[in-house]
Amino acid sequence: MELRRLGTSGLRVSALSLGAMTFGASQTNLKGVTSSEEEARRVFDRAVEAGINLIDTANVYTEGRSEELTGEWAAGKRDQLLIATKCRFPIGFGMTHKPGPNEWGLSRKAIMTACEGSLRRLKTDVIDLYQVHMQDRNVAIDETLRALDDLVTEGKVRYIGCANYAGYSLVESLWAADRLQTHRYESIQLQWSLVQRSAERELIPAAAAFGLGVLVWSPLSRGFLSGKYQRGRPAPAGSRLDVHQDDFRAFDNEKNWNLLDVVGRIAEQHETTHSAVSLAWLLARPQTSSIIVGARTEAQLEDNLRALAVKLTSEDLKELDEASRPDWDYPWDVIRDAEAGDAKLLT
Repeated sequence: MELRRLGTSGLRVSALSLGAMTFGASQTNLKGVTSSEEEARRVFDRAVEAGINLIDTANVYTEGRSEELTGEWAAGKRDQLLIATKCRFPIGFGMTHKPGPNEWGLSRKAIMTACEGSLRRLKTDVIDLYQVHMQDRNVAIDETLRALDDLVTEGKVRYIGCANYAGYSLVESLWAADRLQTHRYESIQLQWSLVQRSAERELIPAAAAFGLGVLVWSPLSRGFLSGKYQRGRPAPAGSRLDVHQDDFRAFDNEKNWNLLDVVGRIAEQHETTHSAVSLAWLLARPQTSSIIVGARTEAQLEDNLRALAVKLTSEDLKELDEASRPDWDYPWDVIRDAEAGDAKLLT
């Protein structure tokens, strides 16, 4: 398993990480797409055996059960594993109970309370990477950063990161950390795949410019890139996109089906799978620190691990880039056209 540096920090993370979002039963937005605890344990053990050293969870995943299982299964292996978790949203997402006004968000009180809860569920005295799950525009970034900085100073958290930030908020947070002389975000967790490339507009360039690590979630676009979905046919019964039909309808367009044809053709050439090619494309991007794979079964994990052995050629990458190229609007269309003109002037 290749180890990669997380941004400019000293932390080294495996090229593939294990997403624990599906560990345990859920009564909220994950209902119907989680694994049994027995299957999740097999996935966990196989991931560790394969050399994965980063387990990514959150306080809200399966209403806290994901953290509990992660802590239980990491026992005895804690020195070889990195545990990442998150705060921001109320446990149960307000669907199992109505949260109090200070039980969620990124205020000092909410962050401190959430961290103590995560430490307890994870059965550990320190979280390796503590991430804010999404920006909170109701709280000043100064308050959020000072609270996170205190957690690092107290030894309860080693590094901090963010997830699902807009470009302007990410840069604002880095500027504020420099101004306040607090610890800064060392990584950003974002959605990125051949189907969803919006992060390349601002977030990926910002991460490269400021030396942030990039942790990728939904690299297979909720399984759409796995190869089990076919043009003109409904989503297979029990699949994630069968449970979430709105997502399937969003993916169901000619561009994405043509992209899957390209992925499948390249997979055949390399004698591998759709999933492996899709993940290999991300692994080849220089900004990728680690890809979070959320396998529901051991078979899915094995399929994802195949990506480590796939070496895409420059022609493969070019073909995948072209087939998945997003149509961006202003100002990116103007910038693209102007840069094309610049290139002509320089030749």
